Amino acid sequence: MSINDVTVGYDDGDIDTNRSGAPSLNTLIAERYSRRQTLMGGISAMTTAVFGSALLAGCGSDDPDPVMTVTATSTGATTAGRPVTLTGNTSTNVDSVAWTQVSGPSVTISNATSATASFVAPAVATGTEMSFRFDAIKGGTTTSTTVAVTVGAPALGFTAVAKSLADTVAVPSGYAVTVLYRLGDPLAASVPAFANDGTDTNFAQRAGDHHDGMTYFGLSATGTPDASANGRGLLVLNHENISIRYLHPNGPTNLSSGPRPEAEALKEIECHGVSVVEVTQTNGSWSYVVQSSFNRRITPNTPMSFSGPVRGNAVLRTRYSTDGTTGRGTINNCANGTMPWHTYLTCEENWAGYFRRLAGDATVRTNAGNSKQNESMRRYGITEGRTGNYLWATVSPSDASNITYARWNATASASLAADGTADFRNEPFQYGWVVEIDPYNPNSVPRKRTALGRMNHEGCQVGRTVAGVRPAFYMGDDAQNEYIYKFVSATPWAAADASATDRLAVGDKYLDSGTLYVARFNADGTGQWLPLVYGQGPLTGANAAYPFDSQADVLVNTRLAADALGATPMDRPEWTAVNPVTGEMYCTLTNNSSRTAARVDAANPRAYTDPKTTSGATTGNANGHIIRLRETGDTSEATSFAWDIYAFGAGSDLDPATINLSGLDASNDFSSPDGLWFGLPSNPSGQVTPVMWIETDDGAYTDVTNCMLLAAIPGSVGDGGTRTVTSTLSGTTKTVTTRIGKTPGATLRRFLVGPKECEITGIHSTPDGRSLFVNIQHPGEDAANPNQPTSNWPYSQGGAATSGQRPRSATIVITRNDGGVIGL
Repeated sequence: MSINDVTVGYDDGDIDTNRSGAPSLNTLIAERYSRRQTLMGGISAMTTAVFGSALLAGCGSDDPDPVMTVTATSTGATTAGRPVTLTGNTSTNVDSVAWTQVSGPSVTISNATSATASFVAPAVATGTEMSFRFDAIKGGTTTSTTVAVTVGAPALGFTAVAKSLADTVAVPSGYAVTVLYRLGDPLAASVPAFANDGTDTNFAQRAGDHHDGMTYFGLSATGTPDASANGRGLLVLNHENISIRYLHPNGPTNLSSGPRPEAEALKEIECHGVSVVEVTQTNGSWSYVVQSSFNRRITPNTPMSFSGPVRGNAVLRTRYSTDGTTGRGTINNCANGTMPWHTYLTCEENWAGYFRRLAGDATVRTNAGNSKQNESMRRYGITEGRTGNYLWATVSPSDASNITYARWNATASASLAADGTADFRNEPFQYGWVVEIDPYNPNSVPRKRTALGRMNHEGCQVGRTVAGVRPAFYMGDDAQNEYIYKFVSATPWAAADASATDRLAVGDKYLDSGTLYVARFNADGTGQWLPLVYGQGPLTGANAAYPFDSQADVLVNTRLAADALGATPMDRPEWTAVNPVTGEMYCTLTNNSSRTAARVDAANPRAYTDPKTTSGATTGNANGHIIRLRETGDTSEATSFAWDIYAFGAGSDLDPATINLSGLDASNDFSSPDGLWFGLPSNPSGQVTPVMWIETDDGAYTDVTNCMLLAAIPGSVGDGGTRTVTSTLSGTTKTVTTRIGKTPGATLRRFLVGPKECEITGIHSTPDGRSLFVNIQHPGEDAANPNQPTSNWPYSQGGAATSGQRPRSATIVITRNDGGVIGL
């Protein structure tokens, strides 16, 4: 606390040394205070301390202008991201007041012209003192004082949430949860409210199901990108899959063999894809705007355009797109990417399972001269005999020309053109891509970026952008024993592109030409990025396993190319995230039930049996881990890197020598890391030592707790050491040496636990970090009967739910009661 008093005279004892004839101090006081009617209501206790009680007692009540004093206080020492309140006081009425920062890292002062102001403590590396001046102005005279605030480095600022099996979203004390955007919510005024009894239709204008990867895009008053807009924005989020039993009155019809009813199939198809929805915050409360002109659903039926090296290739030709340049829709969209030029990347993951492929198809393709396609389809899991998820191909549409359902049948017809332009034998090659969407232009056509390869894309996150340096985009292929990739653009980054108005054209510039790499992890903690370039190494027509004939062939068959290069098979590479300060890339390896002791390696060192109390034990790497790498020279253009494992998922009660290698305890134990995201560099959660958020999609630890969200301040590659790990499984024992980051301890903490049978996935925040958006996917997914749900969330979030209310995937928004940055 700092106090400043105005001194109105000088008194050196009782000796009068002034011979000028000027008025004495007592005369001045008497004259000044005679102008006021009262004194006691206007002079502070500090004035009393200066002049003494005798002076106050002797003053008349008609003095209009007492001596003014000002005082200032703050809420005291703090750490990054926390709100600080500044309070100024004046002893008299004044004309105006103002707060001004005097020293320390620059911050924005809210209500700077009020006696009570506030700011959010900035991120600093070490304890830093900041000072603020409080000015009070009266009659042209300014009286001031200063107050100091000491700010410490970023630290997690909440008590860990306990593990839970309750049907609610639990967050730390001092935080609030609002359910924002749910399955079935209307996106236009003409769409009726959601009944949630299976009778609802028109999901092309409703929120889809299984909310997943997500980004908040700030929106200006004129509807353009605004990177600083915290109260108005566009949420863009994926709808990965469906809880089919809840979409129909009594569950799906003929799901085992077909034919499926057209109305049911259309609803299921439209529930997939992407939402673009406007959200606003008014008086601290978030809601979505039903009638916004920006609202949009992108579904498996939405027209798409292909770009990059595969555009127009023969393998993309179908009955719908005879020239291979366009397609319809995107499906099984899991994680995402946020581009610095304000576009959204949605990534097609388990797309292969939707396709029907009947016996005999391989023979037809071979006879048509396309035998290579059989190996390609095998490698991507589209084997003969597949009926296709949800049997959409069995629908007999009311309009015979409607190809909405036939396109899911990839079986080649021997009686039709061998080039695929008369059927949908090539439709599977139109999927497995990264898709770019401009959220600010509802009329834009999404573009499938083929230069980034074709796989089970989990996500695609851009690394740090540096002017004059070619940016990198990191991706995981989410399937057991698949690979980690990065794409390095052919074009160096230009900062002006961040504000370009033709955003998809900027995407053309950076995403359509460059080099795709796959990672090899060495036992010594180093690694290489292996280029997937036609004509280099084994990627030629001479490759016996699969002869490549072009760069387009390499990209369509990315997995086969990575096999040929000898990339390292990983334990299901899922989300990638890049530390905005260090540039280090993190990737969740969610689990791998097929990891055997014989096949453990330094980057995937565990194979074990994980016991469960409610069902059978899980084996392999049941709890997953998070790997991280640092590019050589800290540049996105590097072709080598160093790596270690940030943390291993495990129950805190499991063996620390073979399973709980990161020493997790009850406050931070987790299983099956999936979603991954760093706080934004526009606020303290993404500065100095950024906060990393970890989401889980678990089946191994669900006898103990529902899925969760954790916050971490993760350190850096190499901050731990080596560890020898012995795996024993199915009678086989193998020992490897791996590299593990430092024990997380209190720098990793459970922040949220979700409702029953859900996955926590999708995460982003407002630029100021004070509102955090999180998706709750498929609560109650294990129910056998839609009218006997095993979860009633989100109805259960506000209290007791009505029995039988069907659960809904939904987006929530989390805020702090004190207005601080989430997590700090």
